[in-house]
Amino acid sequence: MNSAAELPLKSDFSWPIYRGENRTDGFEKEDTHVLQLMRRRLQGEQREGGFTLIELMVVVLIIAILIAIAIPTFLGARQRAQNRAAQSSLRNALTAAKTIYTDSQTYVSATAAAMESVEPSLAYVAIGVASTNQNTVSVNNGAAGVFAAAAMSASGTCYWIKEDVSAGTTYGSTTTAADCTGTAAAAAAAQAWT
Repeated sequence: MNSAAELPLKSDFSWPIYRGENRTDGFEKEDTHVLQLMRRRLQGEQREGGFTLIELMVVVLIIAILIAIAIPTFLGARQRAQNRAAQSSLRNALTAAKTIYTDSQTYVSATAAAMESVEPSLAYVAIGVASTNQNTVSVNNGAAGVFAAAAMSASGTCYWIKEDVSAGTTYGSTTTAADCTGTAAAAAAAQAWT
């Protein structure tokens, strides 16, 4: 028993037989299924569906970068829109006050009740009462030729507008909620809102 030819063979072993199969993949019948899959994979014939972990990580990274860019932009745009809403309310209130001034030649007639009859889309509060949101305007009609108003933005900034018949329109702002009154708005001295 020194050579391989002299070794006894087991007589009960048989290769798998694929009966009735018409094989066209080029593999021998005696190859096992695992070997067939390995050969196909190495030859590039078959790739199982799905994504690799690296591909998924790259997609997650790209989405994270886009979110990091978009969120600050969105928050900034939201704050600017809130500020513009308060400024728009003040311009509308000033237009209503000028309408009243045209009729009576004095801003003293521009009371909260009179303003609501001219511009009903806004709520008006009297002198010294603070505005709480962009749709509530605090008015100051204490002088014949001067009208002042304040409105609180949802972003927390209070905007002022003042119309002086002799000096024109001036603007101002503050972040102090207690100063969001028509009385405080009489101190507005800027040429534009910042």
